Amino acid sequence: MKRIHYFMTALSTMMLIFLSTTSIQAQQNPASPRGAAEVTVAGKKISIDYGRPSVKGRKIMGGLVPYDQVWRTGANKATHLTTEADLMIGKLLVPKGTYTLFTLPSESGWKLIINKHTGQWGIPYKYESEELGRVDMKVAKTSAAVEQFTISLTGAQNGGTLSLEWEMTKASVDFKVK
Repeated sequence: MKRIHYFMTALSTMMLIFLSTTSIQAQQNPASPRGAAEVTVAGKKISIDYGRPSVKGRKIMGGLVPYDQVWRTGANKATHLTTEADLMIGKLLVPKGTYTLFTLPSESGWKLIINKHTGQWGIPYKYESEELGRVDMKVAKTSAAVEQFTISLTGAQNGGTLSLEWEMTKASVDFKVK
């Protein structure tokens, strides 16, 4: 009887250790880790913090990311843009500050949504009244499949490009420092 009790105690202890280790690993290696893009243009820092989901064999555009519905543009916590400079993103004036980025993908084109409401999870989208504006994005096919969602910022003398890439799609918009 003591052997059974000892065995059950040892088994319970091992299970607790296993579950604790698995939980810690899941926290350290989330399915959609946070990513960051950053560029300095005209001496001003522009940065984006976002979640990086992976394809994992799923249909992304028109599937996981449905067409004609606002997408949180990443995973988990909403994507945030912080700029130390006033920007012209496309034809929209974006004053320096922090904003949430959403997108409206469709088969015929994408719109970048810049929203003044920050700190939210990401979905559902219920912040239309707080939109700074919507900007048309250029959409193209990538030359190779992009497994993990990626946002990049590239800079030149007084401007640059914000790009989103995932699966076989790239959406981008140019910006200028004002």
